[in-house]
Amino acid sequence: MENNQQENARKINRIPIVAVLLSGAFLAILNQTLLATAIPPIMVDFHLTESTAQWLTTIFMLVNGIMIPVSAFLIETFTARKLLLTAMSVFAIGTLICGIAPSFLILMVGRVIQASGAGIMLPLMMTIFLLIFPIEKRGSAMGIVGLVISFAPAIGPTLAGWVVEHLPWRAMFFIILPLAVIDIIFAYFIMKNVTEQTNPKVDILSILLSTFGFGGLLYGFSSAGNYGWSSSVVIGSLCIGTIALTAFILRQFKLVQPILEFRVFRYKTFTITTAIGMIAFMGLIGAETILPIYMQNMAGFSALESGMMIMPGAMLMGIMSPITGRIFDRVGARWLVIIGLSIMTITTFLFTNLSTETSLTYLTVVFAVRMLGISMVMMPATTAGLNQLPVRLIAHGTAMNNTMRQIAASIGTAILVTVMTAAAIDSSPDADPSQMIPGVNMAFLVATGLSLCALVLAFFIKRSTPAEDRAAAELAERDNQ
Repeated sequence: MENNQQENARKINRIPIVAVLLSGAFLAILNQTLLATAIPPIMVDFHLTESTAQWLTTIFMLVNGIMIPVSAFLIETFTARKLLLTAMSVFAIGTLICGIAPSFLILMVGRVIQASGAGIMLPLMMTIFLLIFPIEKRGSAMGIVGLVISFAPAIGPTLAGWVVEHLPWRAMFFIILPLAVIDIIFAYFIMKNVTEQTNPKVDILSILLSTFGFGGLLYGFSSAGNYGWSSSVVIGSLCIGTIALTAFILRQFKLVQPILEFRVFRYKTFTITTAIGMIAFMGLIGAETILPIYMQNMAGFSALESGMMIMPGAMLMGIMSPITGRIFDRVGARWLVIIGLSIMTITTFLFTNLSTETSLTYLTVVFAVRMLGISMVMMPATTAGLNQLPVRLIAHGTAMNNTMRQIAASIGTAILVTVMTAAAIDSSPDADPSQMIPGVNMAFLVATGLSLCALVLAFFIKRSTPAEDRAAAELAERDNQ
């Protein structure tokens, strides 16, 4: 059945489907960091602190993380065409609400609705790509996906920087909205059904437990910047999150059709590469949240300059993703990931000595080289892990990989912003920049330590090519049968 499903999927004309999926995913992922550069003016408009304002970024990633586990259920329940149209329509409605939001609360509601649609897009795209491309071409195909995953969050701050420099920050959403509508129209005529519906039963308790688990952890880490680590709010949130998440994981092992299939972690390479991807994405999103705050609020740069600082790295990452995909198809992931993480670790450490005198050139060059390293990590690691899974677990592996990455990015960003606030000599609105910058340096020092941990893990990725991965996956499938 699975082989017939794959064969039928690969007979479909891939180009229009790929174009529609990439466009939708680009818009969805773009919105993760679209507000990063715009946070300072939004803070002024709504009278917010850094710890409160960063929720505009982290709530988007959190809801993404909550929706992604549900995506495996949705992909097996609804046709690909219906699911794509629904996800993009929900995303467009959320975008409209953000554009007209009269208050911070309504803006947050819009971000939640946006993320509800966006959270389905990426796992749907990756699942379809893994079905319509044979394993020996997945590296190149996922390299294209990597271009979207890497380029979109990188270009977001640049676009936002230009917009807030020349227009009200709300204009960002009215630029995105018509693009989303156009993609919906094209998807209506182009999208084909390539997934198989198995109609699994949804477990409401699992969804509630995952929401309280991930949400409790994120709220606890995020609130530490405002309330302090000893606050009952922080401790209570972390305890609730930990208990709920533990209950959620234990429940998944008891279900015949789990919301999130934790058994994929039985495959060692998948586990290692997922952990590496979590740290890499945390480093990407964390830096894109902290650097604009540092540049605009502490170093005297404009919003446009903080956005333009990211542009060369975005271009380099976009160019490199398909190239690393082709290299992956030939040599596998191990040395790509090791070299990429080495670059990422060194360049992250170079951000630990920032000051009010740090030049725009220094920031731009270091960030660009850092993005080069991340481009060598993200999709090669993800693809190497998914290649180890049998076909029946690919949708669950994709959902798990994306969930862990989004949760890591949202909680990781919250932790880094909290560290930045807590380590500052003075983080009050009237503080001198020289007293706030030590917090930024400490946040990047923590990020350096995490990157170093990922580098150590990379040496445990086995040496293999995609052809060998296919043989291993087929053998694993026969063993399970």
